[in-house]
Amino acid sequence: MVERAVWATTGSWCGRRTSFSRGSVTSRTPPPSPLCPLLPQTGRRRGDARRIADRRGGRRKGCRSRALRSRPPARRNRGGVAPWPPREAPLSRGYAQPVIADVAPPRPARPRIPGPPGRAPRIRGRRAGAALAAVLAAATLVTGCDGVGVPDGRDTSASPDGGGGTGGRAVSPLHNPDGTRPGLAPVTSDADRAQARGLIEDLRTKGRGPRTGYGRDEFGYAWMDTADGVPFARNGCDTRNDVLRRDGAKVRHRSGSDCVVESMTLEDPYTGRRVSWTKQHAADVQIDHVMPLSYDWQMGAAHWSEDKRRRIANDPLNLLPVDGPANSAKRDSGPASWLPPSRTIRCAYAVRFAQVAHKYELAVTSPDKRTMLAQCGG
Repeated sequence: MVERAVWATTGSWCGRRTSFSRGSVTSRTPPPSPLCPLLPQTGRRRGDARRIADRRGGRRKGCRSRALRSRPPARRNRGGVAPWPPREAPLSRGYAQPVIADVAPPRPARPRIPGPPGRAPRIRGRRAGAALAAVLAAATLVTGCDGVGVPDGRDTSASPDGGGGTGGRAVSPLHNPDGTRPGLAPVTSDADRAQARGLIEDLRTKGRGPRTGYGRDEFGYAWMDTADGVPFARNGCDTRNDVLRRDGAKVRHRSGSDCVVESMTLEDPYTGRRVSWTKQHAADVQIDHVMPLSYDWQMGAAHWSEDKRRRIANDPLNLLPVDGPANSAKRDSGPASWLPPSRTIRCAYAVRFAQVAHKYELAVTSPDKRTMLAQCGG
């Protein structure tokens, strides 16, 4: 007599361990499912069943394709659940197929209705919330880096109290001995070039000393406003923004501030090209120490007081806003190793280098002095 079986499931059919009860005996054989197709139980060998499964798509993602593999026979378990995944074995001839009872049909998938051409599909529910959160996070990063805000559209020039300048119009270094006026205009006339050569010829020369012990912090933290004895000190604005306002044109400040420069146009003295700068791309314009701090250290600043080192690091005479890549190429080189790419500005650059050396009583190397004289016709 063949016993008909009604299978009752206590869990999911696919991907999880499930117990199935057949009367008072617990079995490990899962019932068929639309998602996990059960092979025809024809009594074929196991290898034939595996090939049939492959042809009919029985090995689907999430289904227990391992059910066809050889495993030890099922053992009874007091908890009602087998200690290993279920194994599918073909029924012997003479047994009836199990009858499925209380099996809910799968929910049909919602049809996707295409939208009008050229329009992105609308995202609903949790996906819409996640997408909106990602957009808001990206906007926060763009507007929140380094205190950068959206410029308020004000176009202001620097005032005499907060940085001086004439809106970015470059001035010859011979007419700007303290560095409070903007830019670096070429030295062109014969009289000015003769004056420049006289300034350079008065420089002392010596070899560069060791770089041992040098560090940027030996000259104070960058762009401090408390370096006494230099222009613009203690005006409520740091040195970097003072110099940007001095040399920039069409300067725009951060909303609610008359100090922090958000954008400007710079006539770069080193390359001769115009740079439209914004704070979001701060590295496009860098502040160059005309006489590099490492050079100063090797030429005698290692023995200075801390206050004097702070002064040369924040003195506007020694600072120029310039093209970022050009400044990176310069590094801590003297004039013999590096000169501005723009040839028309090289004499003016040599004059500014000499002005800083004279003010702080620093010597230069002999090759640097010869190179500086050559730029001004010497």
